[in-house]
Amino acid sequence: MKRNLSFWYHLTAFLTVAIWGSTFVSTKLLLLGGLSAAEIFVLRFIIAYVLLLVFSLVRGRHRWLSRSWKDELLMVGLGISGGSLYFLTENSAMNYTTTTNTSLIVCLCPLFAALLIALVYKSERMSGVQAAGSLIAAVGVCVVVMNGRFVLHLSPLGDMLAFGACLCWAVYSLLMIPASQRYGSLFITRKVFFYGLLTMVPYFVVYPEFPPFSLIMRPDILAGLLFLGCVASMLCFLAWNWVIKGLGAVTATNYVYLNPVCTIIVARLVLSERITVWFLVGTVLIISGMYMSARKHQA
Repeated sequence: MKRNLSFWYHLTAFLTVAIWGSTFVSTKLLLLGGLSAAEIFVLRFIIAYVLLLVFSLVRGRHRWLSRSWKDELLMVGLGISGGSLYFLTENSAMNYTTTTNTSLIVCLCPLFAALLIALVYKSERMSGVQAAGSLIAAVGVCVVVMNGRFVLHLSPLGDMLAFGACLCWAVYSLLMIPASQRYGSLFITRKVFFYGLLTMVPYFVVYPEFPPFSLIMRPDILAGLLFLGCVASMLCFLAWNWVIKGLGAVTATNYVYLNPVCTIIVARLVLSERITVWFLVGTVLIISGMYMSARKHQA
């Protein structure tokens, strides 16, 4: 029974990361359609939050606040690290540095998450084999993202913003450990969306902007927003928080290494971008490294 459940945890983690990988393409199409990065983030989170709130009310098990003010602050931290600050730093990074640099740094977040979690939780420390596997997967990410062009264009501000996004996701993974021990995935996910939106208010005070209703209702724009809000945000955050509870933060976060692989596959299908031999080599390294990193949980 436990082995069957473990299979579903791993399959859900893979499918979630695969969908998140496709969001880079969806977001790019929405940006080309006239929306800004901040507008896309807010609209997708509003859709996800409203749907989750309605679902909670229909179930009749709705809880507005956490059991203590410390737990509520924990939810605020999740909303900032996994919501507003993460998306702002990631999207802003691409304004100051290359997409390659941003993707490379952000997709290495499993390494930072593992180090941060190991500092706080001794039980979550990786073995030597797991550490080696994580490093191999990280090398695979570098090979996939750089695609044979081993030249990095350093941009201190942009690279620091990308590193900030990477650190945000590591903090989110860390905070999810105590949160998942006390609350269900539905409550946590709804809180992430709520505080993610709430902490975006200062940004819109400084940069007041919002797209016209006619643009939002354009069929291609609306379809992209519904995909990001309903699938990539609501369903995927619910699934991811459930996976972290079942597999542990370190093992679950290792699946982020597959993010660039999924992005390139979707880009090939949607944008007709070419797949190279470097992609194949990097993918083999990523899968091999992830297999080594998961050995502890299979034993």
